Amino acid sequence: GPEGPGGLRAAWGLLAPLLWGSCNPLLLPSGALLGQVVSLTGSLSRWINTNGFVAVAKPPPEGEYLGKMPSGFKMIAALMGDLDNSDGEGTVHFRQDSSPGVLRRAAEHIRKAFPRDEGVEPRGVLVVTWENMAARGATCRLCFQRNTFQLVVASMASSCSAILLYPRDGLQFLSTPAGQDSKLLEAGFNEGLVSGWFRNKQGTYFRTTTDEETSLRELTEKTNSAKNGVWVYEIGASPFFIGITPGMVADSEDEVETEPPVTVLPRQTAGPQEVDSSTPEPLRETTKAAPENKKQFFSAGSRNHVNEAFMLLWLFFTVFAYNLETCAHNRQKCSAFADCRDYSDGYCCHCRPGYYGNGKECVAEGKPQRMNGKVNGRVFVGNSRSPVELRNNDLHSYVVANDGRAYVAISSIPDGVGPSLQPLSSLGGVMGWAFALEQPGYHNGFSLIGGVFSRQAEVTFQPGNERLTIKQQFEGIDEHDHLVVNTELEGRLPHVALGSSVQIHPYKEIYLYVITSSSNREYTVTTPEGSVQNRSFQWRQTITFQGCPHEDASRAAPSTQQLSVDQIFVMFDDGNHLIRYAMSNKIGVPEQNPCFTGHHGCDISAVCRPGDGQQFSCECTAGFTGDGRQCQEREKTLCERRRESAQAAASSGDGLFSLFRPRPAVGRYTPQCDEHGAFVPLQCHAGAGQCWCVDADGEEIPDTRSGPGGAPLCIDRSVAPAPVGPTPRPDVRPVAPGANLLFAQSGKIEGVPLNGRGMETGDAKPVLHVPDQVVIAVAYDCVDKMVYWTDISRPSISRARLTGGDVVTLVSEELQSPEGIAIDHVARLMFWTDSMRDTVEVSKLDGSQRRVLFDTDLVNPRPIVTDPAYGIYWADWNRDGPKIEMSNMDGTDRSILVQDELGLPNGLTFDPNSQELCWADAGTRKVECMDPHRRLRRVVVEGIQYPFAVVSFGGSLYYTDWRRDAVVAVDRRSGSETEEFLPHKRSRLYGITTTTTQCPQAYNYCSDNGGCSHLCLPRPGGFSCRCPDATDPRCVEGRP
Repeated sequence: GPEGPGGLRAAWGLLAPLLWGSCNPLLLPSGALLGQVVSLTGSLSRWINTNGFVAVAKPPPEGEYLGKMPSGFKMIAALMGDLDNSDGEGTVHFRQDSSPGVLRRAAEHIRKAFPRDEGVEPRGVLVVTWENMAARGATCRLCFQRNTFQLVVASMASSCSAILLYPRDGLQFLSTPAGQDSKLLEAGFNEGLVSGWFRNKQGTYFRTTTDEETSLRELTEKTNSAKNGVWVYEIGASPFFIGITPGMVADSEDEVETEPPVTVLPRQTAGPQEVDSSTPEPLRETTKAAPENKKQFFSAGSRNHVNEAFMLLWLFFTVFAYNLETCAHNRQKCSAFADCRDYSDGYCCHCRPGYYGNGKECVAEGKPQRMNGKVNGRVFVGNSRSPVELRNNDLHSYVVANDGRAYVAISSIPDGVGPSLQPLSSLGGVMGWAFALEQPGYHNGFSLIGGVFSRQAEVTFQPGNERLTIKQQFEGIDEHDHLVVNTELEGRLPHVALGSSVQIHPYKEIYLYVITSSSNREYTVTTPEGSVQNRSFQWRQTITFQGCPHEDASRAAPSTQQLSVDQIFVMFDDGNHLIRYAMSNKIGVPEQNPCFTGHHGCDISAVCRPGDGQQFSCECTAGFTGDGRQCQEREKTLCERRRESAQAAASSGDGLFSLFRPRPAVGRYTPQCDEHGAFVPLQCHAGAGQCWCVDADGEEIPDTRSGPGGAPLCIDRSVAPAPVGPTPRPDVRPVAPGANLLFAQSGKIEGVPLNGRGMETGDAKPVLHVPDQVVIAVAYDCVDKMVYWTDISRPSISRARLTGGDVVTLVSEELQSPEGIAIDHVARLMFWTDSMRDTVEVSKLDGSQRRVLFDTDLVNPRPIVTDPAYGIYWADWNRDGPKIEMSNMDGTDRSILVQDELGLPNGLTFDPNSQELCWADAGTRKVECMDPHRRLRRVVVEGIQYPFAVVSFGGSLYYTDWRRDAVVAVDRRSGSETEEFLPHKRSRLYGITTTTTQCPQAYNYCSDNGGCSHLCLPRPGGFSCRCPDATDPRCVEGRP
């Protein structure tokens, strides 16, 4: 319907906040605003609809919401259906009122609904009345059935309330047509679409009726505010304005109201008040005024029978007693995704399957979670006597719940304290604990206690003994599905210089129920000058909460749980004054190393050496050989035999030392052997004061002998000497010649040589160190011998030459979460996906001439691969519709290749030899392959753990597995697992690719750039000239 010229906007200024913002602002009669009345809505248009609702944005066509709620627009449904007023009998009235009598009656209703609330003083109300509304398309038999009902929105200093009134003698019809069906009327509060981390998503729909006719009849027969037919809801409360709270008093007062209750408004004359109508012609109010009745809560309309209908609201009250602590009267306190269960002494809420939480707050399994809040406090740094003040600094956190990865950022951090806050990753790491990846039988924080709790942590730093206290109050989930937290810091931090980087070592915390934990954290500070400092601190925390006292013990968590935190990334961005943290979190059984429990199985002649977690190794003791599980006394080496002979000669004096060379002039010489029985490269004669170098057989190397006080520099001949000539930069280490696997592990890329049989795991080594990045995808250019990768911490795409050279950032703007990358070595193009921008993009290999190929029908695009002869393939792991797609490289002929029986297709690889496209699916736990031309699909292996990326080489498929923290090799024909590689540092592995000795051959249609002015994008049998997204008037598009 059309907007009135000022009237509708003015009347609706009051409703702008509703559920979705502060209720404090109220429109003054003059139209001036107090506060930020539209700060969270983004629109001034407000709509009152003849279909029984009021909206905060123009509603879509009724076919998109009638019978199909929730919908994508914000609204309050007083009694929504396909209502009709075309016969002139039905009308809709509304007005804004701040007269004392009206405000007093509104306050009475609210106080009766919430008797414990104080300070209920409405500043103004908006009243909307639907009078004598009929059901559209009603037959003659039903044409006299009319419904009249009313909505009142009262605004107070720190909250808003909605009052809904229905006729005491009942509604005359309960359903209206919706398409080919008949749908029940419904009432409730709909948040519409809200902004999510990646995209807009459907917000909360708090429905006050159900799909049963009984719930509609109860609108007139029952109450939550002490008067039947009157329902009160708090729809916003300071300071966080979270949730919808129903009135608490279901008993109706046993009295007869002597004053008429809320009734139909008079039609206003101050200006046209237009109402949105579902009919083609908009319904317009008449301007005939009606006299004010000062004794009525809201002034009466011109039709007496309507007054009488509303007066019935206050008559014939029924008094019934009930137990307040039962599900029957507290179901609304449970989450919409929870079931209420009665116990002998009360009730408890339990999340339904597919959701987790404490029952009052439930979230969907696998759904990413966000946390927002403020940080305040006084922090001293180093020896400073003046504190740094933090005042309402914004804290934002995001957790990828299906893998326990948490990201935290705090804004407006001064340079004086920002670098020193880097070790405190657990400042926001509680979000990681709350949504940590759960092992079977163990529960993360949110599963145990929901989102309402308090946390206090005491931090003691070493070696300076600085102390800091962290207090955090978690207020639950707000109307945007974000966890809300307030943080206070008080104390002193050790100084960390600006420009320093901090690396926090992985750690584990033991959580005791109820809930305390402690741990010792180690971290390394690297100063701008390059010096390295190893530091630590002790962390003790207590988390307090109020659980359900009636709960049985079946859901109780184990008395002891262990939180494991690794892949920790911290950074202070002094350019934007941001402190950033990222970490991976898992919760499960406390680990006791087998070396300490005795369950290690090492030989009696071996020592057990504990590693991280439950990792350990068995090493045979000196003089024994074997794998540690079995040790045998080994044959003595040449060095050991000579040493024993020398020692025996020294004790007997038989002069056997003469068997050994070299021969010092005086005294005796005893060879020195290392722990493996080999000659130590540097041998010395203590009596003569001489030292010399020896070879592997203990023979002196000529011209190495030194006199007293000196020692030659002896090279261990078992270690290859450093190469002569220029050496590569320390951040890039050349890979071995031949084929290699390259895989990403947070801030580094590691390489494993490949031979004809598999991986040469003993020669694995880090290839590239980028400790300030989170590397996700990797790709290799076989022509220039370069590795390309994507980083999601400071979103960017970079490359480096594997023979040694600079790390070059190619793309750093207009990126949000680049998670897949592919190289066309023939046409010299780079392709990537961005799962937050929902795009597939292309550019030259240097990042120039960038163009978006696709930005529609994408939700979570991740892996992408190229086939230079035919095009590109990519996968979208959208949980609601996963798919694998393909297209030509110029963006033409896009089609869906696979969409059935997919779960979470994380990894893709294309084998140019077999012409097969293979993918690893973490949802179905399978690796599958398909001939994309003949569409022949086969399963390679089933029952794997949690694959992330996959690559094909020879007769094997190699995939990285998040659960095993390993690279796993599978025979592509038999499907059998052939080997596994566990990196020295056990942490999550991401993208994987291969370096090849030869490039696959394909015809280059874009030789000499195809004659194009800018981008030459190949397609089967030809190419297309395309322009980059950046405007260039010299660019010419087209096909030859």
